[in-house]
Amino acid sequence: MHRSSFRLRFLSGCLLSFAVALCASIPVPSGTGSVKAGPPMLEPRSGHSATLLADGKVLIAGGMRRNQDFYKSSELYDPTTGKFERAGDMTMARVGQAGILLPSGKVLIAGGWTGPGCTDSAELYDPATRRFTPTAKMTARRGNPSATLLSDGDVLIAGGGDRDTPGGISLAEVFHPATLSFQAIRPMHYARISHTATLLKAGRVLIIGGRGETLATAAELYDPKTRKFSETGRLITARYKHTAGLLPDGRVLIAGGSDERDWKGKLSSAEIYDPATGKFSATAAMNDARFKLPDTSVTLNSGKIVIAGGSREVEVFDPATGKFELAAGQMPDPRHFMTETKLRDGSVLFAGGYPNGDLGTAETWLFRP
Repeated sequence: MHRSSFRLRFLSGCLLSFAVALCASIPVPSGTGSVKAGPPMLEPRSGHSATLLADGKVLIAGGMRRNQDFYKSSELYDPTTGKFERAGDMTMARVGQAGILLPSGKVLIAGGWTGPGCTDSAELYDPATRRFTPTAKMTARRGNPSATLLSDGDVLIAGGGDRDTPGGISLAEVFHPATLSFQAIRPMHYARISHTATLLKAGRVLIIGGRGETLATAAELYDPKTRKFSETGRLITARYKHTAGLLPDGRVLIAGGSDERDWKGKLSSAEIYDPATGKFSATAAMNDARFKLPDTSVTLNSGKIVIAGGSREVEVFDPATGKFELAAGQMPDPRHFMTETKLRDGSVLFAGGYPNGDLGTAETWLFRP
């Protein structure tokens, strides 16, 4: 009896040890989400715009194959078929343009680099006809400006660079869809390019970082009621080519980017802006230093924020813990100037970008929470 009991305990222990070893050898899916390869675009692109349309498709427009090889073409990603299809051509080839969905369902394409310099031209894409038509010109030439859809349906366009001041400009303007016109407003307090612009819950726009003659640590707020910019807190770390995302409680996460050294100055640090106090506070760093990120990071339905680009890894910031977690799976290369678009089902499309050279890729990836 004693011997049988001993054998039973021995066998149970062996089975338990085997089960533990087996479980340890099986990859456990990340609760943060996973990234896997998606369908290829029709053209390799970086520096393009990606805009979610009212019907759930994504308009991919412009961008470049490599330096000085820019596209007029555009294409549509259809999540229902999982494929890309051709859309119309823009009126000119451009990279680093703004692409904003208007309340009408049309897409405003504005500015961008067209060669040695940039343009003040703008056009509208109509999903019903898949055509681009010219509209009024902006009040200033801009490459890589920020563009923010305001609560009233107007669009704030701020900063960017031009041929004469590649370090950034302070000029700002508003596009009025009702009249199809641009109106110059008072400039920002600082010249900026590669900054971020985040629409806050109260309707104001937070402008962070970027570069003029030097990197900007000062942040500012645009108030649509007064059409003026006012200074607010200062970044803990000066940065540009970073990303920003709106947290569920109205605060703003700022992550990554670089200092004046660009490739040698990539940042893993992150901080949070609180509109209630107008101040920035440090939060946990990312797992990887990265820059040349999408201007706006996607906020998932869970309230977590996805950080992608500039690294093979995809990271997710959890507001509950204040930490970044790695998603399961990797992209084959760190992609710079790729786009990040939240789809209707809550997944996220990462498209294009380039690794450490300047040759863009047609590859895409899908992140699923």
